[in-house]
Amino acid sequence: MEQYKRKEDCPLTFALTLIGSKWRLPIIWALWNGKTLRYNELKRRIDGITNMVLSQSLKEMENQGLILRKQYMEIPPRVEYSLTKDGEALIPSLESLAKWGKAMQNK
Repeated sequence: MEQYKRKEDCPLTFALTLIGSKWRLPIIWALWNGKTLRYNELKRRIDGITNMVLSQSLKEMENQGLILRKQYMEIPPRVEYSLTKDGEALIPSLESLAKWGKAMQNK
């Protein structure tokens, strides 16, 4: 692996900061399994997350290009969330990491 003078320059470190907070992976997995979810559906699938944390995480992940927020101009308003192509591209790596984690648990 290439050496970096500053840890911020390392692509792996950058990737881990995008997904490394407590709630990012559960949000990503919920959207991967549900494909497209409304806010309350997403909240129900993530045990223990608060409205404030979910809202903040969704905004950050949208700004980072991991999720797509689609708002429909209806009454009442409807908003749906899904993974972007960049978010979906992360799934094979996460599946590999989960497989490695399971192997490590079984040692």
